Amino acid sequence: MRGDLLADPVEGLDEALAAVDAFDGALVAGLLRPGAAQAAAVAGLAEAVAGTPLAARVAEAAERAAAGAAGEDHFVALAAARSALLGSVHDALAQRIDEAVGRPAPEVESSPAVAGETPPPAAAGPEHGANLLAAARSWLCDLARSGWRGIDHELVAGAAPVVSAMLPDPGLRRRATLLDGFAAELAASCPGATLERVPVRRWADLWSRALLLTVPGSAGEWSDGSVTGRLLPLGVDVQEHATAVQAQVHAVFEPADGGAPRLVRAGVSAPKPDTVVGAGLWQLLRPRMSLLGAVSEGRSMELDAMPVTAEGDLLWDDERARAGEPADLFATARVRLSAATAAPVVPLDRHPVRIAVPVLLEGYAAHSEEGGLAFDLAGRPLAVDTDRMPAAGPLTPEAVAASHACVGLLRWDAGEFLLQPLAVETTVRKKTVAVHAGAWAGGTTDKAGVRAEKAATDAVAVLRERAGRLLRK
Repeated sequence: MRGDLLADPVEGLDEALAAVDAFDGALVAGLLRPGAAQAAAVAGLAEAVAGTPLAARVAEAAERAAAGAAGEDHFVALAAARSALLGSVHDALAQRIDEAVGRPAPEVESSPAVAGETPPPAAAGPEHGANLLAAARSWLCDLARSGWRGIDHELVAGAAPVVSAMLPDPGLRRRATLLDGFAAELAASCPGATLERVPVRRWADLWSRALLLTVPGSAGEWSDGSVTGRLLPLGVDVQEHATAVQAQVHAVFEPADGGAPRLVRAGVSAPKPDTVVGAGLWQLLRPRMSLLGAVSEGRSMELDAMPVTAEGDLLWDDERARAGEPADLFATARVRLSAATAAPVVPLDRHPVRIAVPVLLEGYAAHSEEGGLAFDLAGRPLAVDTDRMPAAGPLTPEAVAASHACVGLLRWDAGEFLLQPLAVETTVRKKTVAVHAGAWAGGTTDKAGVRAEKAATDAVAVLRERAGRLLRK
């Protein structure tokens, strides 16, 4: 991989992010009575998209917002402009990664949304769905007017009845989950006037995404049908929250018809008590997806008509998969990874935070820098994000520092590229040993892993017994 390309600046990126940052700053104080700095920020957002089809609508929205008279349509236009700018940043960074690793660019024609065509219309929903979307949009616009410094419990509580009405409807559940989580964060930070620090980018991201999802048809998914062939796992990315856990398997898929290999993902998530941590997480996830066992055992999987989205996410069904032959992930990375094409990203998901590209690195020198570990790639340092490595596996910062080959996810955060290791090859007693973050996914004999699994078993058993007791009452 060419480290020099990752270190070189991307043309136009700083200007796009500056426009987004300025608009995000305007949301802190709110747009009910905007000052000169806020008016300049929304005008800058409009100027940044002046050469796009959004130009006229955003210019009008910026003018109305600067006057404190923006309506719902104007806020939607501003959110769309912000999303478009971050989408352009995503595309530029993704293109730079493709150049650095020498990988074929995504085939955008496979997704109508990415190809610039009109996506298929969403199925007409019940009338109450449109009313609930309008109610959610109204609440989000009130947030923009008040600003993050102006939030209070009364304003934030306005989301509760909307979320409660949305949750029973499967077609609205995605929006309801986002609104519920956003409202919970805001409620925990009330009153906004007393906040020492406002998470400016995060709340603006949540606000703009939620607002755009209130537009009818915006949450539609374009299915790419199903796939049949061989799945070769590359590694597992574990994301943990106090009440939930998710494991996402990154893999190379080889179609049975001999087509070009593709990069795909398969995810599984589960609710969890906060007492289940470390290797105990696998007990919650393992029964839901047989692929985790294959990752742990170093095996491929044979898929038969497995549903897949246009973005390369497998809608996992254990009935459509069976264990295949042994498959070493480093052999897969060395032989197939560079030729595997990535799926296109639908417009609403184009955001720099979403970038997570599987890469293989070899021939680097690991060294410690101020603030953490870095790999030296022909004289160019690449920061290693060891904080993302899960405690639910044997991969440690020490193993990464001693490694000579690494399969990981290339990400972009805080203005620089970062590598999240998924697996490394290191030398132990003159032998090459592979250490995987997902090695315990299917079970483990490691002493620390066994202890964590036993503790999780005990915790889950107690919780189930208490829950049963409450239900019997």
